[in-house]
Amino acid sequence: MSSPREDDKERLNRKMSAQEYEMIQEEDEGSLKRYRTQSMQEMHERLSFGPAFEEVKELESGDAFLEVIEKEHQMTLVIVHIYQHGVKGCEQLNSCLDCLALEYSSIRFCRIDAVATGAAERFTPEVLPALLVYKAGELLGHFLTVTKHFNEDFFATDVEGFLNEYGLLPKKEFTAWADDEDEGGDVE
Repeated sequence: MSSPREDDKERLNRKMSAQEYEMIQEEDEGSLKRYRTQSMQEMHERLSFGPAFEEVKELESGDAFLEVIEKEHQMTLVIVHIYQHGVKGCEQLNSCLDCLALEYSSIRFCRIDAVATGAAERFTPEVLPALLVYKAGELLGHFLTVTKHFNEDFFATDVEGFLNEYGLLPKKEFTAWADDEDEGGDVE
């Protein structure tokens, strides 16, 4: 009868079958992917600042408009859509901004009815929809009748491209690798 130490030596010295080797290799690759994903998420969380908004905030008054511009964190980009019901392109732009708010959660997206701003005489239907972009209380960009830059039917990607042309959007935020990558699928 062999001793336990001799059994251990025999197991170490015997050759692995191809199936055992593949199982170990797959485990190692899976562990490495999970570690990499977790590390990237932790790094992103450490480098991220401020809250995640992920929605478009409806502003009810001119005071709320001023408050969001003045009191938001100085590193937070604030994009305000000034609209009016019945004005061509306003509803469509609202939908586009709803989509962009999910993709760019570090940006504070807001909308306000032109009448609620208290400056309806400045925001007539002829200049709507309008986009105003602020950071640290400072106006970075203002776009009146913004839909003139798009085709009649436009989408969130068109608005995103337009804002990117002016350098107003940050790079898209980190998203964890897709689960199908673990299955050997391609990363998008």
